[in-house]
Amino acid sequence: MSNDEFRAALARLAAGVVLITAQEPPLDEHGRGEDVGMTATAFVSVSLDPPLVMVSLRNDSRMDDLLAEQPLWAVSVLAESQRQIAGRFAMKGRISDRLLFADVPYVRGEVTGAPLVEGSLATLECRTEQRVLAGDHTLVIGRVLTAGLPNTDGEPLAYFKGRYRRLG
Repeated sequence: MSNDEFRAALARLAAGVVLITAQEPPLDEHGRGEDVGMTATAFVSVSLDPPLVMVSLRNDSRMDDLLAEQPLWAVSVLAESQRQIAGRFAMKGRISDRLLFADVPYVRGEVTGAPLVEGSLATLECRTEQRVLAGDHTLVIGRVLTAGLPNTDGEPLAYFKGRYRRLG
């Protein structure tokens, strides 16, 4: 089986779209670390008791490196109307995270300090429980510390056959 065949087969699996965010540790005691974000479609619920979720991160990506040292992170489950945010944080060779967050409305998580996108269908704040190396990715399992429902009327953003889609 080739990489292209594998990729094509898994592109037939519809996935929800989330924005994973975290805050870099500050460089000194007077500052705030830079916010970092990435779009993910490999995100799942793992357990209800205790509440656990998992995200798959490409090895040596900026988010993988950050979550190896920063145990607190957040998830915003994106609505269909937030397609532009998903695309912005999924770009390869992108601009700085500070510029990416510049006009994205968000609030800071009470526990993690990470950005939670306003208008998201759901938000979660997590603490890493376990990291599992799996091929060219790392599976990060996080305990959910807080959960919110900022937008109860929106439709979910989905990813299918290599494109963002709306359901229905």
